[in-house]
Amino acid sequence: MSKAGKRYLGLQSKIDAKKKYSTVDAFSTLVELSHSDLKAKFDESVDVAVRLGVNPKYADQQIRGACPLPHGTGKGVRVLVFAEGEAERAATEAGAEFVGGQDLIDKIKGGWTDFDKAVSTRSMMPKVARFLGRILGPRGLMPNPKVGTVVDDAVVGETVASLLKGKIDFRVDKSGIIHTSIGRASMDAEKLQENFVALMSTLVRLKPSSAKGAYVRSITVSTTMGPGIKIDTIDAQRQAERF
Repeated sequence: MSKAGKRYLGLQSKIDAKKKYSTVDAFSTLVELSHSDLKAKFDESVDVAVRLGVNPKYADQQIRGACPLPHGTGKGVRVLVFAEGEAERAATEAGAEFVGGQDLIDKIKGGWTDFDKAVSTRSMMPKVARFLGRILGPRGLMPNPKVGTVVDDAVVGETVASLLKGKIDFRVDKSGIIHTSIGRASMDAEKLQENFVALMSTLVRLKPSSAKGAYVRSITVSTTMGPGIKIDTIDAQRQAERF
């Protein structure tokens, strides 16, 4: 069994493991630690784990969606778009790095997947699904209408712009937990907090009517190589409702 290093233990000692921090205090503490003499040698991502009171084995409780973050993720995103004609031009003008139709499908069939997000027009989706489902699906790169990446031609440019600004997608795992990144450790605590509240607001809106008991069971935030900080679920939901 691996043991925690001195840096991790040093950070852990500065966090009250029994305490559930308010949203403001959680991100203030996280940023303070990430800027201390114990900080990592790279700009860590800020990750959130939200345990929901859902049972993913039921179709209506398989929480999945997308959320535009007010301050982005702090990380560059390479967007690929399957489109033709006017939609292809709109995607290029909006900043998509890779745009095309059959040519891109053939390139990906050959083993290339050097991009972060994929968008498809509705007219291109049958081909994408037929030829690339087994390639993109397991990698989490398949365009999906539930997260807003299968769109009408008229909104391709808008969709690309949203992804470049920091729109994230998420999906509950089989344990009922949402894992996602909401920014980087170099960002201000206030910006990270606002990104977190945007995510929580989206999750609250997606609560299925069939879910029983407490919907948000627990929330933990951490940096890539740092210890988790527990967030008070009541405070988080109150912030989300005000968003």
